[in-house]
Amino acid sequence: MNDFPRISIIIPTLQEGTVLRRTLEQFTDELRRRFNFEIIISDGGSTDGTLAIARTYGDIVLEHDPTARQNISSGRNRGAAVARGDILFFLNADVVIEDTKRFFPLMVETVRQSEISAATCNVNIYPEESNFRDWIFHNCFNGYFWFLNLVGMGMGRGECHVIRKNVFETVGGYNESMAAGEDYDLFLRIEKIGKIKFVRSLTVFESPRRFRKYGYCWISFLWFVNALSVFLFRKSVVDEWKPVR
Repeated sequence: MNDFPRISIIIPTLQEGTVLRRTLEQFTDELRRRFNFEIIISDGGSTDGTLAIARTYGDIVLEHDPTARQNISSGRNRGAAVARGDILFFLNADVVIEDTKRFFPLMVETVRQSEISAATCNVNIYPEESNFRDWIFHNCFNGYFWFLNLVGMGMGRGECHVIRKNVFETVGGYNESMAAGEDYDLFLRIEKIGKIKFVRSLTVFESPRRFRKYGYCWISFLWFVNALSVFLFRKSVVDEWKPVR
């Protein structure tokens, strides 16, 4: 009998038909058996092929109620509400894990420590699409986020949040009033009740699409302004974090 703790992988989606299949295909049947996880896709109203892909690979697929508020925070919260796992893995729809067979046991081992409430890790660009500028930017930010967690200022990019479910429920989940900066806000609240571990030996990869469209200068500026607003006023500056497809 598999004594590995139950894991819920929660993936919010909105028009992710071009990237979602690659993300879900990494979670093979062998991995499911070994690491005892379910996959929950929480969709925000996609009209492309996202839902068809989600139904092929997902254990639970939540479709958007058009009368309800829709953003990435509400999508993640809806997924967490139906999750049966003791540990919640929040991943974005374009995330590919560098080494799944190391990733799951090490993350679980980390957050099962009594003093650790949540964990995150390095984020880089898909290796086949990465260039030198990508490497410099993301490795600098990875080091910066590691340092913030080391000194007790919770920070983790939304590409990968690993949280014990009881901690997630205690802090009230993601703030659905925030269109951006919701990841920072959540980790700030979690940091008040337990430590957050930045696992530097693990990496997940993401698509470079947003950086290619807006550029690193503009993205950095938005991150800084939103983080400052979240820290000082507990609200985001932008009204909508638009999907880039």
